Formats: sequence, C-alpha cells, structure tokens
Amino acid sequence: METPAAGRFSTLVSRLAGGGKFVTWLSLTVAGRIVRTVVNLLLGGFIVIVVLAIYSLNQRPDLSLWHEVELDGEFTEKSDATTFADYLAIEEDLFEEVREKVYSRTEPAGPEIISRYRSGSPANPGHYETDWNRTFEWKQEGREATAGILLLHGMSDSPYSMQTVGKALHEQGAHTIGLRLPGHGTAPSGLIGFEWEDMAAAVRLAMLHLRESVGDRPLYLVGYSNGGALSVHYALDSLLDDALPQVSGVALLSPAIGVSRMAGLAVWQARAGHWLGLEKLAWNSIGTEYDPYKYISFAVNAGDQVYRLTSEIRRDFDRLAGSPELERFPPVLAFQSAVDATVSTPDLIKGLFEKLPDKGHELVLFDINRVGIIENLVKTDPEEKLVRILTSSERDFTVTILSNRRETLTPAAVETRSFAPRVSAPTITDPGLAWPDGLYSLSHIAVPFRPDDRLYGNQRPPDEQGPAYQIGNVHLRGERGVLAISATDQLRLRWNPFYPYLEERILAFTAPGARL
Repeated sequence: METPAAGRFSTLVSRLAGGGKFVTWLSLTVAGRIVRTVVNLLLGGFIVIVVLAIYSLNQRPDLSLWHEVELDGEFTEKSDATTFADYLAIEEDLFEEVREKVYSRTEPAGPEIISRYRSGSPANPGHYETDWNRTFEWKQEGREATAGILLLHGMSDSPYSMQTVGKALHEQGAHTIGLRLPGHGTAPSGLIGFEWEDMAAAVRLAMLHLRESVGDRPLYLVGYSNGGALSVHYALDSLLDDALPQVSGVALLSPAIGVSRMAGLAVWQARAGHWLGLEKLAWNSIGTEYDPYKYISFAVNAGDQVYRLTSEIRRDFDRLAGSPELERFPPVLAFQSAVDATVSTPDLIKGLFEKLPDKGHELVLFDINRVGIIENLVKTDPEEKLVRILTSSERDFTVTILSNRRETLTPAAVETRSFAPRVSAPTITDPGLAWPDGLYSLSHIAVPFRPDDRLYGNQRPPDEQGPAYQIGNVHLRGERGVLAISATDQLRLRWNPFYPYLEERILAFTAPGARL
C-alpha cells in the first residue's frame, strides 16, 4: 500500500517527467555536458600541443646571416626579363649582391673550418675553379648541335647536381643548359619568398633560348627531384601554348611528382611564426651549411611550393584527360629508388605514368640490395609494391627493375628485368654492375651522382690532386648528439653505384634519331 508521502513523490515525478519527457531532458542535459567537456579537453589538449611544438621549434639553433638576408635582385615571374640573356644578367647582379650582403660580412676561414659562407673554407664555392651554383651553358663550337637539352636541379639544390650528366650529353653533341632556378645557389633565405611560378617562368625563357639556338633539332628536358616536376609541368604547358617549344622527350631522376599533403599544411607553421614574431618557424630545418652547392637548411615555403607545383600538375592532367593534346605528351624515362624517402613510387605512377597514353614510357626502379644478411635486416621491403606494379593488367608503360641477379655465385651482382606494357614475363640483361659492400639501398639524393663525384662520391676522382673535400666519403664515429651534422645525414647515400647504367640509358634516350 502506497504511503501518502510516496504518493506525493510519485505525483511530483509524474508531473516533472511529463510522460517521460523529464528522463529525456535529463539525458540530453548530461550528454551535452559530456560533449562540452570532451570538446574543451580536446581543444585544450590541441592548444597545449601547438604551444609545445612552437616552443620546441623555437629552441633550435639561432638563425645566421644567410638565413635572414633579403636578396632584392632575384628573378621572379614579374621581372622585366624577356630573354635568357636578361635572366643571366639578373643572375650576375644577384651574385654580386650575395657577395656584398653575405660573404663580405663574414670572417675568412682556414681549411679546417667548414662553412659555405666563409672564404678560404673547403665548403666555400669560391674554393673551386667553377662555381656550380650558377647557370651553365655548353654550346657546340664549330659544329651544329644534335639536340637542345635543359637540365633542372632539385629543391635547395644547384646546377652542380646536373653537371655530370650534362657533360656526357654535351660530349654526345647536344647544346646543354644547366639552369639555376630562382631562390637557389645563393643563400638559404632565398627559399623563403620565391614561388613555383618564378621557376616555371625561368624554364620557359631557357627553352625558348634553346629553340632559337638549335633550330629544328629535338629538345629534351632532364629534371632531378623538383626539377622533374618542373619538366613535367613545362611539357604539359607546351601542349596548350603554341608559343612554347615542344619537347621530344623527358628524362626524370627521383622526380617529385607526388608529395605528402602535410607539405601543404606546413605553411601554417611559417605563418604562425610570422604572426608571433618567431622567425625560426619559417624553417623546417636549420643546419650547419657545410655543402657548397646545396642548402642544408630548408624553409617551410620550399616544401609548400613543391606541393603547389604538383597540385598544378594534377589539375593540368585533369584538364587534358581524354583530349587529343595529351596524345602529344613526349616519351618519359624515369629513374627512382624503390625506397625513396622523399617521393613516393605509387604516387609517381598514379600522378604521372597512369595519366599518360601508351607512348613508350619507362620507369626504372633501383631495388634494395637483397644480399642475405642485409635483406634480413630490412624493416620495410618494397617487394609487395613492385609485384603489384608488375602484375597490373592495365599497365601501359615499361617497368625495369635493377635488382640482385638470381641464381649466381656473386649475390651482390645485379641484373635488369624489363617488363613491357601488360606483360608479366621480363627481358633480362646483365649491366655488369654490382652492389658495393655495405650498401643496402639507393636514396633520393644519390641518383644523379657518380661514385667518384668530387663532392658526393666515395672514390677519389682520377684527376683530383691535393686534399679532397668529399662529403659522400665521410665516416665519422662517436657518441650521438655531439656533431652538428646529424647521423641521418651521414648515413644517407649520396652517390649512385649504378650511375653508368643511368647515364647510358639517358644518352640512348636523347641520341640523334632516337625519337624519330
């Protein structure tokens, strides 16, 4: 039997609940408070992470003169230059500006001091007979050129990376230009304000100059890393603009066609630094400048411009998809390490090779070293990705893999296995090459350099005399965290043991009559 008090309580609950509405209201109120609490916690956690990240980034080494100097004379898309000669004149004035604003304000150094921006140091470009930070042009004296070839270096790089293959192409009869791209070859601060359109404008001037120089001879582009992306962009651009010279072929070395979307988001780091007055945030890395021809420090803007350029390439392919213009895209020969840590092989295939009509395109991949003891230590084996590429029934391009020779008494020896479009049985050849002891793979930065490269090789060049400054041959051992040069930089391979094969293939690709 219900007591009077219990009855009154039941009536009160019934009235408040309104036929169950009270329970619903109470549930929604509690749920709302939980959601608000979770959102506040997440927002607070995000703010803490951002603050800690900004604090950590700002604890990096102080910026030096070459990180902060403003160079007013750099070429941009809006410059008055209308010819390649104008571009070279601007470059000449720019290097004089660098001398006045940077080199004249640093103390001279002895041979034991490693600094790109101190005269007398072996890392100083002036230490060498030729400053490979500048554009080079090699004409055919006394004879007609067989072709015109423009060589484009990578991001934070310089024409030095293209001079070896450029020399071989010139000796074959080509008129070659190794173009210094805007923002490069001077001071790392040059990477902060440039835009990809500035580089593309410089490429157009150089190609117009080559066409004027070689007449109706074939024109080729050879691009390394970001220079590869610029090469593809120009080839696409020329399909839609009749004023631009057409290209007969494109050779790509570690091409930066697919890059992480994080590169596009990273620009907010630099913007936050600008708003907060923390200029270090404009940099992904701030390092000791020990390389005479490549910046060690890397600006956030540089990665953002690569992202913007590759995004423009994607849009160009989308606009041209299924059109007759795309059928005129020139043959492509590309070389890449199967374990490239900078650009992705699947992205290269999706972003370039799968977009192109069947026209004799070829991708050459350098596999990892599969000598037993090394293969067993590999953390991520690219074999599954390679098999997926090779077995694709829709593959309209040739894939060649340089990998360890099968069933041999010399397991370090390599062979090439070429898989024609939509064919799973390879053609096997012996290039007469082998993996040197201690190497487990190529790297993104190693592809264009000979083993005896003066700077990045591990063998002394045959004509080298006196003390050599060879970054690729450094073997320093000690405790971690002691040196200004990171252990990662020391471990990364800087030269290509299979460079002779690469050079031979590019020479054949661009040889007179090869594209007829």
